[in-house]
Amino acid sequence: MIRKFIRRLLGNGSNAGEANVPLVFGPQAHGIDPDDVSSNAVRVTETLQRAGYKAFIVGGAVRDMVLGFKPKDFDVATNATPEQIKRLFRRAFIIGRRFQIVHVMFGQDLIEVTTFRGSSSDGAPKDEHGRVLRDNTFGEQHEDAERRDFTINAMYYDPEQQLVLDYHGGMKDIRSRSLRMIGDPEARYREDPVRLLRVVRFAAKLDFKIAPTTRAPISVMAPLINNVPAARVFDEMLKLLMSGHAMACLQQLRQEGLHHGLLPLLDVVLEQPMGEKFVTLALANTDERVRQGKPVSPGFLFASLLWHQVLEKWEAYRAAGEYPIPALHLAADDVLDSQTEKLALQRRIATDMRDIWALQPRFERRTGKTPYKLLEHTRLRAGYDFLLLRCASGEVGAELGDWWTEFMEADSADRESLLNRKPPEEDGAAPKRRRRRGGRGRSNSSGDTQ
Repeated sequence: MIRKFIRRLLGNGSNAGEANVPLVFGPQAHGIDPDDVSSNAVRVTETLQRAGYKAFIVGGAVRDMVLGFKPKDFDVATNATPEQIKRLFRRAFIIGRRFQIVHVMFGQDLIEVTTFRGSSSDGAPKDEHGRVLRDNTFGEQHEDAERRDFTINAMYYDPEQQLVLDYHGGMKDIRSRSLRMIGDPEARYREDPVRLLRVVRFAAKLDFKIAPTTRAPISVMAPLINNVPAARVFDEMLKLLMSGHAMACLQQLRQEGLHHGLLPLLDVVLEQPMGEKFVTLALANTDERVRQGKPVSPGFLFASLLWHQVLEKWEAYRAAGEYPIPALHLAADDVLDSQTEKLALQRRIATDMRDIWALQPRFERRTGKTPYKLLEHTRLRAGYDFLLLRCASGEVGAELGDWWTEFMEADSADRESLLNRKPPEEDGAAPKRRRRRGGRGRSNSSGDTQ
């Protein structure tokens, strides 16, 4: 009690000088606004503390609040085991195989609760490259802090006392805008190669410099990403691309030599003037929506990133004698199949991508009832936004996008007038004859016909 009282009086980074004792920062030192703290995260910490356990908000939420940002997600760390946590909440679910965590639900709001992890993973099962496969060793708070990846993510906030506990100089690194790995970086990357992507995401998102010792092993250890399950790589890539700093993240990936294999051929696309302009526009659009708090569609984002691969194969199939619509579906199949080994695209996302791509040739049909039918399509808005990106990048004429903008905003009479307006001849007309092909009959999944 006396030690706690002294720390609260100091409140500016006091340390009792003992091993494993954190620096403790009071409200004036850390600057966290209590109004930025999730009320549900506070409910979780209070419930655990009343039951006799330690409980703190931890990780990215603490980092963001110290930086003056309002976090989207809140995690809680405690010395209670997953089973003990689960018993305290009406809607709590234990998940995870590699390391068990508890999801506590409040309506649609999810608070992730983890038990303090032990200091060593030496006895944990690992693959031949040193990646930890499963680790449910629990420990003390200082051990949990040591097991976290970066110093800025290893701070603990007690909302009741409004104190931040800092075991590894995270507050100092925040003030110097430095991203530093806890422990030996090479060993930490080997334990979990996804950290190679996380260091890029945080550096780009926060505009922090990667500490030299943290950066040095990255290019050498980049191939370890190939040993990570595709689903985990996809989750991390999605976080990276939807961080609000997607282009900065991709540029950092290329700078650190981490882009090879994550999105095959994307680096080639970025070296082509039209492809680079299209991807740059798509990512800038995504970043702006994230900053404005608007929803972002992963399907639209990945459809944009992979479009020029689809476009290249689409043109090849058409040149070989395939009709435009079947050729587009074959191209989409090829591109999506090539991604399955590296990125575990969810079926829902892949379906959205196909729908967006399949709408593109239909926008060129501006006669008869076709435009009216297209207005009823569930993916019209996404397809239209995608069309505008194609116009802005110079892939197709701006007149096509302008026509659809007018048509969608017009009343019935004006729409009829637009339909009677003769569109200019489109370049690259589809071949009129189809060469018979054997051994690869695929259905037209979207229902479009020639």
